[in-house]
Amino acid sequence: MTPLRALAIRLGCVALAIFLVGISQTSAAGVKLGEGVLDAIVKLRAEVPSDARSAETLGTEREGSGGVIDADGLVVTIGYLIMEASRVEIETSDGRTVPANVVAYDYDSGFGLVRAQTPLKLKPMELGESRNLKERTPVVAASYGGPESAIGAYVVSRRTFAGYWEYLLEDAIFTAPAHPQFGGAALIGEDGTLLGIGSLVVADAFHGASASPIAGNMFIPIDALKPILGDMLAHGRPAAKSKPWLGVTSDVVHGRIFISHVQKDSPAAQAGLKSGDLLLAVGGQPLDSLEAFYRKLWSLGEGGVDVPMTVLPRSAIVPIEMKVRSADRYRFLKLNQTY
Repeated sequence: MTPLRALAIRLGCVALAIFLVGISQTSAAGVKLGEGVLDAIVKLRAEVPSDARSAETLGTEREGSGGVIDADGLVVTIGYLIMEASRVEIETSDGRTVPANVVAYDYDSGFGLVRAQTPLKLKPMELGESRNLKERTPVVAASYGGPESAIGAYVVSRRTFAGYWEYLLEDAIFTAPAHPQFGGAALIGEDGTLLGIGSLVVADAFHGASASPIAGNMFIPIDALKPILGDMLAHGRPAAKSKPWLGVTSDVVHGRIFISHVQKDSPAAQAGLKSGDLLLAVGGQPLDSLEAFYRKLWSLGEGGVDVPMTVLPRSAIVPIEMKVRSADRYRFLKLNQTY
């Protein structure tokens, strides 16, 4: 066991014990998984060209997990692992390595799909009902690696999650203790079904009024995949119109939104936005959270719409009004390179 894994489990268990005071002490580690459930969790390795749009922030060699969800070797994972990949391979629990194709990527949910080029001969995981997953429910968070990579956990929160990379998930699942190998990890219910896919480790999976924040993981609920799965298989992405995208990452400090990074060649870069600029309003609506920022931005129309913004440049004392011509993020990225 690595020091990071040991520390994450130790800290998470201490905090979780405090959170669960007064609750029946049914161990999450005691969730009974059916035969072959963990075998359906595979390792994914992806290679991404150095000139890919995401190479700067996510690197050119990525590794994580995914869950097999059909008899033909379809694997669901977290999208950032396989986004813009030129080569993907799957490693099974018995050590087989199989090349795979990228099937789909959905920026809005964060899901990615790949399919093995030859049969995996694994029993697929059944998609569960994540909408029924309540706080304090015992679950298993499992990455590739069998029982040694499966951690008993609890659901500690269900809430909206706003990511700094222009991402908003309406009903994220937060669990604790934290699993350090979270990328593409499977969230498994007591009935052995797949309830979510791992995205992040967070410092505040749970934060109560009278308790210190509890570190844990954020999972994308599997119910978010069901209505878009057909479109993703047919077209490589959902059929919904693309949202306006600027190409900024942002931080909130005391209710103020600061740009922390501007992606090269993005709409924001072309408009002259820079790291350290303060975003005051979009379309005349003052901003006090990432959630408010994204909701207002996306309410303006589709990707390509002009976005009126009020900005305080980092070197200025007077705000300026500007328009940024947004983009369709799918057209900005270099996708479908494994076909």
